[in-house]
Amino acid sequence: MKIIIAKDAGYCFGVRDAVNLAYETANQNGDVYMLGHIVHNENVVKDLDDVGAKVVRKLTDVPDGKPIMFRAHGTAKTVWGNAQQKDMNIIDATCPLVKEIHDEVIKLEKEGRQIIIVGDHGHDEVIGIASQVKEPIIVATPDEANQLRKMKKAGVVSQSTQTIENVQDIINILMIKVFDLRFVNTICFPTKRNQQQLKDLSEKCDVMVVIGSFTSANSKRLTQLAEERNDRSYQVTCANDLKPDWFNDSDVVGITAGASTPDNIIEDVTEKIKSYSKNLEEELVYE
Repeated sequence: MKIIIAKDAGYCFGVRDAVNLAYETANQNGDVYMLGHIVHNENVVKDLDDVGAKVVRKLTDVPDGKPIMFRAHGTAKTVWGNAQQKDMNIIDATCPLVKEIHDEVIKLEKEGRQIIIVGDHGHDEVIGIASQVKEPIIVATPDEANQLRKMKKAGVVSQSTQTIENVQDIINILMIKVFDLRFVNTICFPTKRNQQQLKDLSEKCDVMVVIGSFTSANSKRLTQLAEERNDRSYQVTCANDLKPDWFNDSDVVGITAGASTPDNIIEDVTEKIKSYSKNLEEELVYE
């Protein structure tokens, strides 16, 4: 068996920085409180909880004087305002690329455009983007785009982890619906890069394994892209989810991971897959 691992599998720089900041803040302060999960990965959340990084539902759950960390996905504008009004110790772990999306929607609104966000309803990142402007429209699918009324002027951004294909399909529909349309491509570079590596790799392998939480939007999208290209594609959260019979009659196994998957889980999954092979040919990094 040959195992090929996508070069950029796992943590993107925004998530890595946010997680490291959570550990550092907990070590310095004894504990830190996070409004929701800092990243969408159960294993990471548990490890952080063990060192004192606690998840709370609302600002009033944070003890006086303790730091509040705003997560990588971004935080609603009203929550920021409330925390500042209370003079709380805010630790900002927002991904810089998400902040850029906030800046872009504000600029588009100032141009007098109806804001349209291509993204998942209810997702943390989308909520944060939408809070920057008045009455945005959130569109998750081409079907939803088809239901929109025609309009004169609109500005479009996307959730950073959307698939290129979904955004393209929606933009093609909006081009017919909107007279003056301005689209800013806010799919982040790590997402584009990881999706392209996954597309190429899944076509070269007998089996494709995507490692990531089922609460992670980008991990689920990687799995979707893999399944479209390889019938033997599987998503796992950790090594314990693997099943030996997935790898029967498999000469080449591909591995990638979502942007919120830590290195140690990727290593554990890789080692367990190796154990299924009597004759491991080699382990390669796919670039």
